[in-house]
Amino acid sequence: MPITRTARPVSPARTALVSGAGVAGLATAYWLRRHGWTTTVVERAPAVRTGGHAIDVRGVALAVLERMGLLDQVRQARTRTRGMTMLDGDGREQWRSTEMALSSGRLDSDDCELLREDLTRLLYERTAPETEFLFGDSVVTLDGTPAGTDRTDGPDGPDGPEGIRVGFEHAPDRTFDLVVGADGLHSTVRRLAFGEEARFAHHLGSYVGVFSTDNFLGLEDWQVWSQDETTTTCVYPVRDNTELRATVGFRSEPLADHDHRDTDAHRTLLADRLAHLGGDTPRLLKAMHTAPDFYFDAMAQIRMDRWSRGRTVLVGDAGYCPSPLSGQGTSLALVGAYVLADELAKAGGDHRVALPRYEERLRPFVTLNQALATENPGNPAAEESVDRAKNALSLDA
Repeated sequence: MPITRTARPVSPARTALVSGAGVAGLATAYWLRRHGWTTTVVERAPAVRTGGHAIDVRGVALAVLERMGLLDQVRQARTRTRGMTMLDGDGREQWRSTEMALSSGRLDSDDCELLREDLTRLLYERTAPETEFLFGDSVVTLDGTPAGTDRTDGPDGPDGPEGIRVGFEHAPDRTFDLVVGADGLHSTVRRLAFGEEARFAHHLGSYVGVFSTDNFLGLEDWQVWSQDETTTTCVYPVRDNTELRATVGFRSEPLADHDHRDTDAHRTLLADRLAHLGGDTPRLLKAMHTAPDFYFDAMAQIRMDRWSRGRTVLVGDAGYCPSPLSGQGTSLALVGAYVLADELAKAGGDHRVALPRYEERLRPFVTLNQALATENPGNPAAEESVDRAKNALSLDA
């Protein structure tokens, strides 16, 4: 059954449903509420999700956190990395660095790397007092259209004068002035409003799994990477070096009949693809099979000609996932949430004016940041490209 957390009563205002309680959804709910909206967040999981890898917040996204009053707390929660080692597939050291890490870039940068779960916790604590949360629930229809049904009602989608009717898996149907899809790469809201995922997803040539385990390697603020022609692994310690976060992946064309929710099949697939690796990889794969927070998916981007239809709009990975290969998914989510709410405020809440302006203002920023994932395949983008992309938008435009 769904778990409902009800916010404090507020005066009548425009209402928004945000699907997804990740970075994009929580930030969107916060900024809409700041501009006077009554906000509801629906999340399939029973609570804000834990686990996940370390994420980066860069450039203008740091300014968004500062305006939320969270920047100091984010900096306090940042990972502590002294450097990294690169091994070959047999576990032999190839090189090491105390100036950079592949996960975060230069270690002397003002950018901030922290665990995804730490950022979502901070965002939730800032958002929850004035936002209603529907945990353990999900959107199943928008104005009567079920998931998986291609829209046929014209380019503008449903735009009734009384709002948009939302059907939930558990909660009663409700009408909102705006629906925000912030539900990630496999967005249900996107399917409802725009059609099937295959029309917008672009595979980037690899798959990756992420999980937590005990620090059986005894690493101290140090990353260890391993790479050969087809596979990559990365482990780094967190929580004062008491546990490891691991990323394991392989290069591949799109897998036939890939079900992104079949975790047992994913574990088996990764174990098979990485079985030839030496060093500590066998121990790592053994830990993967019992990890409670295992996650697996393709490295892919979402590319769309538009991010809104009628009263429905997409934010973050749902609309413009750049893939973890760009290092900019979190920053795009934070900046996108801010720009959307800002444009709605400037338009007096009129979505017909605000949503095109949101797209016009944000798209050049998205384009530059998505390009980071494909600029130098198999390796990080150039520092100059990252610096240009992460700052390519003004919050006060």
